[in-house]
Amino acid sequence: MGRRQELTRLRALLRTSRLLTLTGAGGVGKTRLALEFAKALPARQRADLVRLDALHDDALLAQCVAAALGVGERAGHSGTDVLVRAIGGTRRLLIMDNCEHLAQSCARLAATLLSRCPGLRILATSREALRVPGETVFRVGELSVPADGTGGDPAALMRSDAVRLFVERASSCAPGFALGRGNGASVAEICRRLEGLTLAVELAARCVGVLPLGDILSGLDDHLMELSLLSGGNRIGPRRHDGLAAAVDWSHRLLDPDEQAVFRRLAVLVGGFDVGAVQAVCCGGGVAARDILHILCALEAKSLIVRLPEGTQPARFRQLRTIRVYAAERLAASGELPAVRRRALAWLAGLADRAGNEVFADQSGSPLLVERDNLAVALADCADRHTGAYWRLSLELARVHYQQEQPSAARSLLDGPLRKADDRVLGGATAALAARVACQQSDLAQALLFGEQAVRLERMRAHCAGLANALDARAAARLCRGEFAAAVADLRECLNLVEALGRPHDTAWCTHHLAWALLQEGGEAEADVLMERCLPVLREHGHWSRAAAALHTAGAVRLALGRLRHAEALFAEVLQIVPKAGFHALYPVEGLALVAAESGDMRRTLCLYEASAQARRQLDTEAESPWRQRVELAAVRARTLLSAAARDAALNDARRLRGARLVAYALRTKGGSRPTVENATAIAADRSPLTGREFMVVELVAEGLTNRQIAERLGLSPHTVATHLDKIRDKLGLRSRTRIALWAAAQTGSGS
Repeated sequence: MGRRQELTRLRALLRTSRLLTLTGAGGVGKTRLALEFAKALPARQRADLVRLDALHDDALLAQCVAAALGVGERAGHSGTDVLVRAIGGTRRLLIMDNCEHLAQSCARLAATLLSRCPGLRILATSREALRVPGETVFRVGELSVPADGTGGDPAALMRSDAVRLFVERASSCAPGFALGRGNGASVAEICRRLEGLTLAVELAARCVGVLPLGDILSGLDDHLMELSLLSGGNRIGPRRHDGLAAAVDWSHRLLDPDEQAVFRRLAVLVGGFDVGAVQAVCCGGGVAARDILHILCALEAKSLIVRLPEGTQPARFRQLRTIRVYAAERLAASGELPAVRRRALAWLAGLADRAGNEVFADQSGSPLLVERDNLAVALADCADRHTGAYWRLSLELARVHYQQEQPSAARSLLDGPLRKADDRVLGGATAALAARVACQQSDLAQALLFGEQAVRLERMRAHCAGLANALDARAAARLCRGEFAAAVADLRECLNLVEALGRPHDTAWCTHHLAWALLQEGGEAEADVLMERCLPVLREHGHWSRAAAALHTAGAVRLALGRLRHAEALFAEVLQIVPKAGFHALYPVEGLALVAAESGDMRRTLCLYEASAQARRQLDTEAESPWRQRVELAAVRARTLLSAAARDAALNDARRLRGARLVAYALRTKGGSRPTVENATAIAADRSPLTGREFMVVELVAEGLTNRQIAERLGLSPHTVATHLDKIRDKLGLRSRTRIALWAAAQTGSGS
């Protein structure tokens, strides 16, 4: 509402300054202004939003930013180095929201990134400046309010941004409300008393459906005086913005007792919440589970919670930071804080139990992935850090970091549980995860030690599923070290254990691992038999990542056996199911390069290899040693056999092959007179305003998938998918999923 002049000024400032910090009181609208600015950016400029209000450990700042950008650590690089390598020289805007409680760490990170990433600009929101050299500080002021003596003329009052916001919000919750001469003076006075603070005006307007304007005005005056007397000033902002505290407090007092109880208890769920979480954490003391949905709807209607982007399944909500500070005060004053924290820990432990039956839980999507911030805060606030529940949840948070390719954060969490070597509940699970994390960091000596510790603990515990997982982890370490025969022995024992458990999918996954190890050892004939057995199960019932891994292994086995047509078909199938913008797509591209080499097509071999190598450098990722060596040998052979002119032509072609163009070329769908659906999609992605990842999300929306299903297909969190959808809606100007699906159909259709 309003802010046109501010947006124009921001555009001018960011052309001359690479760090622009929006400062101002809580509730003034800094975040909304930053988001509106990002919406208006040209399609070619990438913008990434990092919300920091739920982060309390400044040591994890770089990892938090990396996770929001979808960037994983790579061997030898962590923290800030990962961000620098991922951003490189690309032109992009990073929005760091709510920096005030991490101001010093945010300042250091911003200074480092700006000095090493020449195309980066940072837009920060904070209640205070970051004080970084070269920073431009832009103070976000309050909305304009009517001048004293304006009277009740509606036309004059509507020139005030605060009045226009009040009227818009009030009419949405009280459909008959309209500004007129009879109520104009009261509306104007409310906006003046609230000093034009965006959040305060919105909260007051939401009361219109419940109370007359005169009561709202007098109520604000009463609570403003009471807050000043009882608390010595404003609790949630500068003293001169007592109006915001009064508005929040007044909105809270209008809630019934059950709504007040839920409102204050929500303060412990800093990472957001769905209905199930609220039922688990906020019920009791007269609040029944059956009433939770109704209460959440009431809180949303009063702007005391906000719903996360449309399409998130199940629906998730969050409290704005300013309101959560107030709710946390109320929770502490109620004496309920310890009990609510215990309930939150118990709820998170219940989610962890859902993964307890998984044999290979480290390699499955953790049910706690979406609750990462809630889990981190619950552990930080835990009063007793020497219980089994605390160590178990530490393991789960480490597992989440591992699955998000943040091994440094995972490893620091595992130190405590690893010291509990005799734990009868966790057994070797902690050491097994530590082995995988060490592999991710290329710390192969430590990986084997952890793997051996995991196997030793599980043999002592005599737990079949735990021992199978430990053997699989030790085999992974041995494969990374090139100890193929020992890895095969571990996986044969692992397979025997899993088969005895009667779990077909886990049996298929372990069979695939054994086949891959056999292939490295030279046993491709047996590996082929094993893949014939497990591939149908993983292709039909596995997560896309497991199906892709198995198809890749099957393709590599067929390649080793000289069955080139089968190998090409399998690698092509992988390429059709993996995310096209990530490193998963590079393995099948390299597989197709090997097929081309064995077929004698050296120009295609070199072109695919160089395009993949270019993408790997950009993503800062490297293939496992045996695979990498084989692909590089094929590229050397191609360079040797090709003429200088053919080599140059292949290299020139490779430089133009990125994203969807590379996929289309690898699948041999580019350049035909009637492109296939895949090629039409590739062409559409190339010319759309969306990034490759955003176009992939659009395709899956068009298939009718929910956000959670899209997240599972792409290996993301539902929150990240929702963020992508927000950017898609802004770039395309389309609000509904149906219209996005129609747009996708039109794009791919026009390619044919």
